[in-house]
Amino acid sequence: MARPAAGNILVLGDSLSSAYQMETERGWVERLRQRLQQQGRAHDVFNASVPGQTTAGGLAMLDGLLSRHRPAIVVIELGGNDGLRGLPLAEVRSNLSRIIETTLARGAKVLLIPVEIPSNYGRAYTGGLREIYRDLAERYGVRKSPFILEGIADKPERMLEDGIHPKPEAQEAMLENVWPSLLPLL
Repeated sequence: MARPAAGNILVLGDSLSSAYQMETERGWVERLRQRLQQQGRAHDVFNASVPGQTTAGGLAMLDGLLSRHRPAIVVIELGGNDGLRGLPLAEVRSNLSRIIETTLARGAKVLLIPVEIPSNYGRAYTGGLREIYRDLAERYGVRKSPFILEGIADKPERMLEDGIHPKPEAQEAMLENVWPSLLPLL
């Protein structure tokens, strides 16, 4: 098994990380790549984010992505589509656990980005989803960022009409939500 390449970062996410309905260079992941470059950091960023991706889909892709990109850091931004589809929380927890375990076993560090879903899914479900990220970060000793849409999702002017996806103008704020948690892993 090949060792991680020191500067490689893999972002495993869904539409929130895939520059949904905008040019790729406007998305937060591309902004991350640009920031690292501007700071003279020797990191390659690979964005494996797919609109509609679930934790099961991310898990299915993981081995191939780890082999191909040999990341030293894996940023996991998955679970929102599971939640929006009302998938069982035990399934979401299991898939995320397996993604984290597989990543750590390959020698990469993990940054877990929690997702949140609208409150109309009920307090038990939304709270349960939130707990998964806190519990897994604690259990595996991995870093967890704030919700990527913190300070964005509750501002309609920063969101597309669907109320789920951020506008291009909100992408820098998304990076700012993630950056302080990612920085110590660099």
